[in-house]
Amino acid sequence: MKHNVKRRVVALLAVPALLITAACGSDDDSDNEATSGVAQVKGKFGAKPEISVPKDGKPSKKTVIKALSEGDGAEIKTSDFVRLDWTVEKWEGAQELGSSWASPGGGSAPRRQAVERIGQPSQQLPAKVLDAVKGEKQGSRILVQGTAGDLFGDTLNTSSGISPKDVLVWVLDAVGTASVDSKAEAKGEQAAVEEGLPEVKAPSQKAATITIPKGTKAPKDLEQQVLVKGSGDKVKAGQGLIAQYTGVKWEDGKKFDSSWDHGGAIAFQIGNGSVVPGWDKGLVGKNVGDRVLLVIPPKLGYGGTPSSELAKNNLVFVVDILGTV
Repeated sequence: MKHNVKRRVVALLAVPALLITAACGSDDDSDNEATSGVAQVKGKFGAKPEISVPKDGKPSKKTVIKALSEGDGAEIKTSDFVRLDWTVEKWEGAQELGSSWASPGGGSAPRRQAVERIGQPSQQLPAKVLDAVKGEKQGSRILVQGTAGDLFGDTLNTSSGISPKDVLVWVLDAVGTASVDSKAEAKGEQAAVEEGLPEVKAPSQKAATITIPKGTKAPKDLEQQVLVKGSGDKVKAGQGLIAQYTGVKWEDGKKFDSSWDHGGAIAFQIGNGSVVPGWDKGLVGKNVGDRVLLVIPPKLGYGGTPSSELAKNNLVFVVDILGTV
């Protein structure tokens, strides 16, 4: 998977990119006026926030977490998956470092938001920032203000130009939330694979075994087959998709990644270029509960990323669609 957006914020993290990087307030902006040392935020949930700091004011010495408005959705709990709009600015000079609002994803594609699991390492947000939404409700807008050193801890990449003492102001909109067990998997009788496609065995609670047909060339175009038919809602572009997956290379049949090898179910935004094109094309429109076999040529895989060790490979994935957020 690829994350081409929010590079300035991702650069603050001293970690590599993934394969696939309070008190309640009021909806009335007049009630959101900042107290001394805390940034002021204008705008309502669902619109890009306008952040300003008190003139000649000094930021609070303590980290501030504040719900600017409360939603009416489900309460966000530990291990829930969340989809977030976010903006972060530097207090000094009101410099914007990144924002989901500034990343439309190209053309008419939905903008790229953060899709994360509470309590798990994030490639886009500091742990303290992500944890700030825990206990809030879907539909809430939350402010987090603190020093980069406090918010990022030892994951701060000081070569990014941000020092541990710099004060950062984050505004998060909790757009969606879902609770899915990390060991969940697609259920139902699996169909036989179509002629010329890899054989798939998917033992419970383990990575799928994918066997490439001998003497068969990889297809030039995307091939896909629903192996287990789910009965849930259709996956829409822009949603966060929660899934288990296993991937192998067509050329040698070797596994290069599986969600089962690193904690189980993951989530990612679909249909806007946040993942490889073959996933966008093959998973949007499928149903929650489906198990999908994808055979992806390089042009729809990592062919557009020459630096990737998988750039020249045809990729085979088995994906269990567990939910959306």
